[in-house]
Amino acid sequence: MIQIFGYPLPVILGQLTLGLVNGSFYAMLSLGLAVIFGLLGVVNFAHGAFYTLGAFAAYVALNAFGINYWWALIVAPLVVAIIGLVFERLMLRHLYKLDPLYGLLLTFGFALIVEGVLRDRFSSSGNSYPVPDALQGAMNLGFMVLPIYRGWVIVASLVVCFATWFVIERTRLGATLRAATENASLVQAFGINVPVMVMLTYAGGIALAALAGVLAAPVVQVSPLMGSSLVIVVFAVVVIGGMGSILGSIVSGLLLGIIEGFTKVIYPEASNIVVFVIMAIVLVWRPAGLFGKS
Repeated sequence: MIQIFGYPLPVILGQLTLGLVNGSFYAMLSLGLAVIFGLLGVVNFAHGAFYTLGAFAAYVALNAFGINYWWALIVAPLVVAIIGLVFERLMLRHLYKLDPLYGLLLTFGFALIVEGVLRDRFSSSGNSYPVPDALQGAMNLGFMVLPIYRGWVIVASLVVCFATWFVIERTRLGATLRAATENASLVQAFGINVPVMVMLTYAGGIALAALAGVLAAPVVQVSPLMGSSLVIVVFAVVVIGGMGSILGSIVSGLLLGIIEGFTKVIYPEASNIVVFVIMAIVLVWRPAGLFGKS
């Protein structure tokens, strides 16, 4: 049997596949961060909180209103996006012309408030969310038995990520969004309501985080702490890919998930820090990130 670093090839491939699942979540979350930073210039530290709210929205929808998983994929991102809109209109929009540090501090404070409210209401213990009937079971890949739901997460995340990239980079709407961030007054002169575009862009980035939360709910325990434990890694992913780079966030998220999975096999003790080691190396070699611009 083929071995790599002393481990059988099926073990390596299995762990890489599981790493790809984590990479899918990294890609979706970092994509939302990149959209908000790239188009609005806001370092949205509340992204993990909106991810958590997406998972809790699905959990509450199921247990309080009987709304199943498939409807939750639509309803939860919409509800959380509305919360994001209120936050953007009441607070965040006043900081767009200031140093990004102010936006980071505001969103960090908002994240702490959300976490505190959820801990008070649901406690810190995790809550389980069932896998939908249509996605239960597993499939044999030859080198591992992969749960169908985890395969669905990979496919759904890739579709959402590259659809978002296509809209922003290859459509007229995306070109208008990018132009509005470069010269808002000129775009406004063409009759386009730039403040509304900015507001909807922020809501779109928040909806991506909430959607990731719904996808994660059956995989991890739905807990007030689930976002805070992930957002630091996601920020590292965004920095590696390049702040504001849509494609960079997608590619680096998937690759780092795979690298993290590989590290868990050959050197488990380093699996929690490998992303940050790579970030340090990338920043020394290319401060703007792999796909970023100076």
